[in-house]
Amino acid sequence: MPHLRSIKNTLVLSALYFCICGTVNAQQKKGWKLIWQDEFNYTGLPDTSKWGYEAGYVRNNEQQYYTNARKENIQVADGFLTIKGIREEYPNAAWQAGSTQWSRKDSLAHYTSASINTQNKFTFNYGRMEVRAKLPAGGGIWPAIWMLGADCSHGGWPMIGEIDVMEFIGNHPNDIYGTIHYATTGGTGHTSSGKHISVPDLHKDFHVYAIEWDDKKIDIFFDDSLYHSFNIDAANTGQYNPFQKPFYILLNLAMGAAWPGPIDDKILPQQFIIDYVRVYQREEKNK
Repeated sequence: MPHLRSIKNTLVLSALYFCICGTVNAQQKKGWKLIWQDEFNYTGLPDTSKWGYEAGYVRNNEQQYYTNARKENIQVADGFLTIKGIREEYPNAAWQAGSTQWSRKDSLAHYTSASINTQNKFTFNYGRMEVRAKLPAGGGIWPAIWMLGADCSHGGWPMIGEIDVMEFIGNHPNDIYGTIHYATTGGTGHTSSGKHISVPDLHKDFHVYAIEWDDKKIDIFFDDSLYHSFNIDAANTGQYNPFQKPFYILLNLAMGAAWPGPIDDKILPQQFIIDYVRVYQREEKNK
């Protein structure tokens, strides 16, 4: 009979082997090759070789001020990335006395959060991008998993294209949205193609939000269930189509603005928790 300590060590090693193999198998998908990932298996701020920050008031007349590499708003621990929306007074670096511009008129922000992206660090053209995440909840909350085109040679947004893998807004607590944004023919306006689905208790569990993108279409998934498909030929503007070019990834927790509605201070702080981000490309056949 083996010694009791030997049996215990064998059990521990077996459990460790199972966990490691389980993680590896979870990252493998038949027909796909994993080309980029962040499993958040470290502690501190997000890996700067993979992620950069947006800072300040950025878009949509949102009420949150995005801080730069501030642990109160973003940190990695216990295998998760957490983006936190907070009610607090925070100096606005862009403030200009007397300005009426939304991003400059107030010396203090009343809410802070974080937005990170892979711009100038990682882009990809076609493949599968998936994020396992647990959503925050409450009035005015607006977490998003999305992508923007990296090619600005034909102009800025909407010419660069936008892929919203997941958006959730606090005044629609059971809905998630997947949307493709692009310029109208000739590049003179903006249009979109999207859908939303209703799911109970979205903020209580982790779910996988994903797209699969090739030279014909972009499919949007919730827990591997396809709920919207977009034919990328619809985005042709003359000789240019943004969805034939590389995109980068963004993760953020916005607050306020017209779409998510007013912020309910009573529900703050709120946390957007991300387990992993993975990008795959199709394996070549007959290789």
